[in-house]
Amino acid sequence: MAISISSTASSRSICQPISSTSPKALLSIRGSYSRVFSSKNYFPIFKNVSSWSASSNYVRLEVGVSKFSKKIIVAKESEKNRTGIRCATIEEIEAEKAIIVNDTKKRMEKTIETVRENFDSIRTGRASANMLDRVQVEYYGTPVSLKSIAQISTPDSSSLLIQPFDKSSLKSIEKAIVISDHSLTPNNDGDVIRITIPQLTSDRRKELSKVVAKQTEEGKVAIRNIRRDAIKSCEKLEKEKKLSEDIVKDMSSDLQKMTDEYMKKIDSIFKQKEKELLKV
Repeated sequence: MAISISSTASSRSICQPISSTSPKALLSIRGSYSRVFSSKNYFPIFKNVSSWSASSNYVRLEVGVSKFSKKIIVAKESEKNRTGIRCATIEEIEAEKAIIVNDTKKRMEKTIETVRENFDSIRTGRASANMLDRVQVEYYGTPVSLKSIAQISTPDSSSLLIQPFDKSSLKSIEKAIVISDHSLTPNNDGDVIRITIPQLTSDRRKELSKVVAKQTEEGKVAIRNIRRDAIKSCEKLEKEKKLSEDIVKDMSSDLQKMTDEYMKKIDSIFKQKEKELLKV
């Protein structure tokens, strides 16, 4: 006969010893919670527990009654009471998830921004102020970006105009442009620097396309590494009992979807840049 006990009750609260003279047993069941049938009467008794087994939510107790073995199902004591570990609240779980998701998204956005900057620094046959974004100038002994010490504009589609805020930096700017990998020839007239953008040869376009393809793959690797770090963070919280296994699985799935979205963004930027490079 199985007697159902409320799942909110603790096994500790319903299982206790009868007396010092009782036979040795694993547990004893208080009479107010255990009732069995005799041949004629239905009455409360104390009975010794000879064995028990546990599942995720319940403990099954084997109780010896006369010649028969009876089973009583009682609620297993909660994990919190048994171990003393406090369960995370819904708010705490959501906060942990938000930290990981927001950090992952921020890092992936930064990767996309870096890929764009790298692409902009690769010149096509058309003038662009962004072409010189990565040029570093030695300014009073310190390397600084060109755009931080000069205004760069495009008077037309085939030329650049550089106006330094400090004219004493003109020679340093000129030198920095010459040694850069843009293959540009600056013209310093003492006040500003002008650059004429030459048309790319067919071989040069193909060469730059390979460079762009390599930078695209580097961006994708960075995105995958960010996803890997995020999953490791989730698994760490799972070990610390701050996130459940199911939540970690759901988050892994969401992180993969986010990764796929940013991969598509990189592919889109690559196709656009490749089109610009191959256009004569």
